[in-house]
Amino acid sequence: MEILWFLIVGLVAGWLASMLAKGGGYGLLGDMVVGVLGALLGGFLFSTLGGAVDGGLLGSIVVATAGAVILIVVLRVIKRV
Repeated sequence: MEILWFLIVGLVAGWLASMLAKGGGYGLLGDMVVGVLGALLGGFLFSTLGGAVDGGLLGSIVVATAGAVILIVVLRVIKRV
């Protein structure tokens, strides 16, 4: 059941990140992939930098969205080069 929540959080975070980063969205599967990878990146960065968000589902979405926005920005920079 946890994997289902992880995918749902990834989908929401990917969609939010694509809206915040002024992208057009990547479709259902693309937003989910960006969100899941962003969740992993965001969790790593938050724990490495000493930040902790303990807000349950909402906190998970915030961390995943932050990671997904960072991922989108990095991918755009790499694509530009």
